[in-house]
Parts: sequence; C-alpha cells; structure tokens
Amino acid sequence: MLEEDKRGILLESGTNEIEVMEFTINGNLYGINVAKVKEIIVSAPVKPMPHSHPAVEGIFKPRDLVITVVDLPKYLMGVKGEEGPKDLFIVTNFNKMNIAFRVHTVVGISRISWKDIQRPDKTVSGGSEGVATGIAHCDGELVTILDFEKIVAEIAPETSIQLSEIDQLGHRERRDAGVLVAEDSILLSKMIEEALHKSGYVNTRMFPNGQELWNHLNEIRNNRQRLADEASVIITDIEMPQMDGHRLTKLVKDDKDFREIPLIIFSSLITEEMRRKGKELGADEQMSKPEIGHLVRVIDQLLADK
Repeated sequence: MLEEDKRGILLESGTNEIEVMEFTINGNLYGINVAKVKEIIVSAPVKPMPHSHPAVEGIFKPRDLVITVVDLPKYLMGVKGEEGPKDLFIVTNFNKMNIAFRVHTVVGISRISWKDIQRPDKTVSGGSEGVATGIAHCDGELVTILDFEKIVAEIAPETSIQLSEIDQLGHRERRDAGVLVAEDSILLSKMIEEALHKSGYVNTRMFPNGQELWNHLNEIRNNRQRLADEASVIITDIEMPQMDGHRLTKLVKDDKDFREIPLIIFSSLITEEMRRKGKELGADEQMSKPEIGHLVRVIDQLLADK
C-alpha cells in the first residue's frame, strides 16, 4: 500500500501536495514525508554499537541489509523510555542512506497541500537548534513535521554537507552572480550559504520555502537590472512548507520572465522517479544532498553556458 501511494504522488507534477505519515511518540503526533519512507516494520532486537551517538540504538539486519536504528523518543526527549512490544521501526531512505527510527505507533497517511503546513516560529522550532520544519493540520489534529535531515546530520555529521569539498576545488575567485536558495532546514540553509560563500558565491539570498522565493522573484520582476543581479541561478530543495520545490520549478519554468534562469533541485529525495518528475517540470539540473562540491561545479557550468 505504501509503495503504491508513493508512486501515485511521485508521478504528479507541481501540484504542491505532500503525503504525511503520522506517528506518535509518548502520545504526541509527529509526521514524515511519505517520500522518505521505505517501509514500516515491527521493532526487532538491535545490536548495540560502541562509541555511537546516545540516540543510536545500534544496528539490525532485516533480510540482507544492515540498518542503523535511531531511538527517536530518546533523541527528542533526551531520556530513554521503555521499549514497548508494539514499537515500530520507520525505515527511511534519503541522502542515499537507509536509517530506521523507533516510534510508538503509526497513525496513518494524510494527503495535504504544502500551503497547509505552517513554518513554526522560534518558540516552537527551537530556533537554529530545533527539529521542527513545519506544523501541519491533518484530520483536525496538529502534526509536527520533523527535520530528519537535521537529526541525521547531528547524529552522523560526516553524512552531511562537508565544507572540505569546497577546499578540494582549489583557489576560487569571488563571483558576483546572484544565487537564490530555497531551503527550509535551518541547519542546512546555514551550511549551504557558508559553502557558497566559501566557493566565491557571496551574493546569496536564502529563503525558508519556495513561496517566499517566488514572492521575491515577482517583487523584482519588472526591474530587469535587479533580476539580472540577484537571480543568476536558483537552487531549491523539494520538500518545504507553503510551496515545495517542484511547484516552484513549474512556476519558474512556465513564466516567460524567469524561464531562462538556471534552476537546480538540490534535495535528499533525488530518486529515479523524482529525477524524472523534476525533468518534466523543467529543472536544469538535479542532485542529491549532501554533494556540495558537485553543486558548486554545476553552478559554475550553468553560469558559463549562459
């Protein structure tokens, strides 16, 4: 059932919709994008791993794949709770990794518009340290959408964006080309901006979702000089509150004033299905996080071709 649902939403183009899987931890509702979920299985015995992050339970091996298990209740609450016989593992796949997260129950799947997901304020998200990227209203309940990329980046920093990749590019001159970036993760937004600045792209503007980037484009639409100075290239994540990256891509590439701006989809969700969808919508390039060095090289090439 889950795989059928995923195929259905992946084949749609720019509808600005998401399927949210709702689950509970200590009675509280949380959510994850179905596109990140590989399967749900009953919790199994886990082999502890020495010197791992406190929230990492260890590893287990369903079939022929070794998967790391993250104790999500412990990560969120700071203390280890009782493991129940009805606990579940949500096995995820993003950033080219398989990771299982322990949860207490899975409630179901809701299909909603990204417009119905609000960006949490700092009192809810915890500011730069928070792990909530959005608050969704699903079937009359408020659901906290978690930033799983941030969780994994904190547990295993080596799997996230590495500034050392920029160093490997060698000497870089300052570039004044304007780069607009839509990224909802506070942590990743800061890391992407730092990497771009380090690579010479210092004229950057960061937006927490596609809607705010789209609004900015429309504000400068009739000022050709500002448009040329600020929007030499667009980089967008896929899953974001208010407007996702696929909807943003469709709007940009369907607009006569913007369609010539190179647009790169930079997301943890780049699968063959997602790549096909992005291509249909007109994305110039697509790549998986955390390949920041590759992203910079692609920006260089797209700007050289303009």
